Amino acid sequence: MKSVVNLSAVKQNDSVFQGLAPFLRMDLAGGDLAAIGQEIRTLIQGDVDNANLWMNLAIVLFCLGQRDLGLAIQLQALKMQRIYYLPAAKNPVKLRLLMLLVEGDLAANTPLDCLLEKTDLELVYYYVSVDELLALPIPEHDVLMVGISESDENKALLVALGQALTLWSKPIINAPQYIPAIERNTASQILQDAPGLLMPLNYRVRREDLLAIAEGETKLSEVFADSDFPILLRPVGSHAGRDLEKIDHPQQIWQYLSRVVGSEFFLSSFIDYSSKDGLFRKIRIALLNGVPFVCHMAVSSNWMVHYVNAGMYEDAGKRMEEGVFMQNFHTFAERYSQALQAIYHRTHLEYVCIDCAETQDGQLLVFEIDHAMVVHAMDPEDLFPYKQEQIQKLQHAFREFLFRLRSA
Repeated sequence: MKSVVNLSAVKQNDSVFQGLAPFLRMDLAGGDLAAIGQEIRTLIQGDVDNANLWMNLAIVLFCLGQRDLGLAIQLQALKMQRIYYLPAAKNPVKLRLLMLLVEGDLAANTPLDCLLEKTDLELVYYYVSVDELLALPIPEHDVLMVGISESDENKALLVALGQALTLWSKPIINAPQYIPAIERNTASQILQDAPGLLMPLNYRVRREDLLAIAEGETKLSEVFADSDFPILLRPVGSHAGRDLEKIDHPQQIWQYLSRVVGSEFFLSSFIDYSSKDGLFRKIRIALLNGVPFVCHMAVSSNWMVHYVNAGMYEDAGKRMEEGVFMQNFHTFAERYSQALQAIYHRTHLEYVCIDCAETQDGQLLVFEIDHAMVVHAMDPEDLFPYKQEQIQKLQHAFREFLFRLRSA
């Protein structure tokens, strides 16, 4: 369902940093983000030194899929300033949360403003770099959260931050030394013996190793123990299913590598997680201090499930099933409480999201754990009347969690 979205949200706050939330909301409502981007460009022409406008434009470009241009615009904004204030939607401001972020696209950082929009919390974004680590005066804040995603590029930065934050005077959410645990290879190793949980080992494999398998020089099982076709391949560093493919036999590796660039890939066994009706159901859960909250469930005929293309907007039956699942999520959480607690205790992250499914033999199949997944309540209420209440539970719990940390 598409709705009319005008430019008023931009014009009313034309000099204010807006974060991702308003633009994602426009996008989900069918708004013309290209027109929004053009409007911001016009505003920039009259206020070229306004870093907030440049950063807003970068976010719009990321939403439009124009990653390279978005990164260039973002760099222009960061040359002007590295600290951005996202005002609270309600006054008076009850708490200030300092978010440590890194330059990059929408997958580079925790999009917490999408969860905490319309609250009395102010978010302060500090874009850090390994070359100038916390070089600027630290903004006033009550709690600090490290929102930087796990990646090869961020490893040195996370190590440096771990040292810099050792004696930090304020509470910290997601300490940087624990973030590397969510890397696919590492996560699959630390969760191998978790009760009720299945996460196939993710191997980091070089392109030349894959070519050797494709040419028949090496058998898959000789290089990667307990692995057999079909397998899943994706480039290291890819997100949201980009270049993720199921490979059924060695010859398909040739075809895959001819299309996909990259020097390293993640390889894992493919697990058929279809239900008895042949459909695939992918669930997103947020763990907050070990407590699980449901974010959504997508139902699809395709094994590679993405909420936006699973037909949830078009199929009332799928939405009804999701609504029933979300309303009865406590039974699911109880069934897999040991598995969920294992993720919490082994990652040591206070806030982390899980994309998972339930296998027919009763295991929690984990695809990915990450603190940079999008969690929101922006879908149209007339189509998804059950979502608001569930996401608000997480929003309220996060707010109360912050207050408890401040008071501790």
